[in-house]
Amino acid sequence: MGTKQYKSTLTYELGELLKASDRSVKLKKGTYLFQEGQPAKEMYILLSGKIQISKMNAERKELNLRLCQYNDIVGELTLFTVDPRYLFNAKVIESGEAAAINIENLEKVLFNNSKLAYEFIRWMNDHFRKTTTKFRDLVLNGKKGALYSTLIRLCNSYGIVKETGILIDVYLTNQELANYCGTARESVSRMLGELRDEGIISIERKRVIVHSIQHLKTEIDCENCPIEFCNIE
Repeated sequence: MGTKQYKSTLTYELGELLKASDRSVKLKKGTYLFQEGQPAKEMYILLSGKIQISKMNAERKELNLRLCQYNDIVGELTLFTVDPRYLFNAKVIESGEAAAINIENLEKVLFNNSKLAYEFIRWMNDHFRKTTTKFRDLVLNGKKGALYSTLIRLCNSYGIVKETGILIDVYLTNQELANYCGTARESVSRMLGELRDEGIISIERKRVIVHSIQHLKTEIDCENCPIEFCNIE
């Protein structure tokens, strides 16, 4: 029986944060919850659907950073800043709903609830560590390393263990994979083809099965970071 290898969850913190929510937002596939540079007035908790967090570089090339789903927090980096603006794009890739929390109200809640503030700071610290390791992989390991580390992170976040390997139970196009790797779609397609020819991966119903995750780890000198940090969420 397959099991998900990793899923981030919040319990007490989410309950307290949801109490501060004053409205819900319907999410329509293909639209943006917010875009980088826009004034930030709210933070969101995803109740259903999926949101892709990305950043544009100076050449207007998109780099995907996170794939958010149920119970994930979005737009949190705008807290306690002057003239807050969203730092990333939040594109809806699967329709759903989000709870919206006014940032000023949330800051007051955190000031008045020390336990929640402590847990929220811990969560933010983990989030920064995950982001740092992703940029490390992109900068230090080149195109191949970026793809291999992305596949490892997808296995940790959405992997279902099968007899033949780990099924990544989320559909991503080669272009979307390329955006996570910060490289061209053609390069990703070529590298996936090479991995398939070597028997390291296979494609089943438009989903990737990784037959040897150890091969991917060995190729990039994986440091075996805790799964809590080595994921795509």
